[in-house]
Amino acid sequence: MAYDSYLAERIERILSARKANFYQKEMMGGVVFMVEDKMCIGIARDKKTEEDRIMARIGAQAQIENESKSGCRPMEFTGRPMKDFVFIYPEGYDMEEDLVYWVDLALAFNPLAKKSKSRRN
Repeated sequence: MAYDSYLAERIERILSARKANFYQKEMMGGVVFMVEDKMCIGIARDKKTEEDRIMARIGAQAQIENESKSGCRPMEFTGRPMKDFVFIYPEGYDMEEDLVYWVDLALAFNPLAKKSKSRRN
């Protein structure tokens, strides 16, 4: 899977520093960091622009509060924005303090997030 492994390492360092209970899972063409068995933050490539972008689960209120931040866009796969999630493009996470901001926002929402229903084959 194609995604920026250096960006993944940066996120992993922040999660480790925050003592988050996390693991990585490859999905959606990239990697997702699962915190307490819930999707928290991840990386996926934009197929149109070939840019890596962060997928962050920050909650509906934080979506509204941060929609005008540099690089922040609604997370859409099907033409409809996904509730609680945003994409952050490189201009919004290149600086370390910006990346820390997004990771911390995703970690703050994680206890409120619902676990996905397990799928059976």
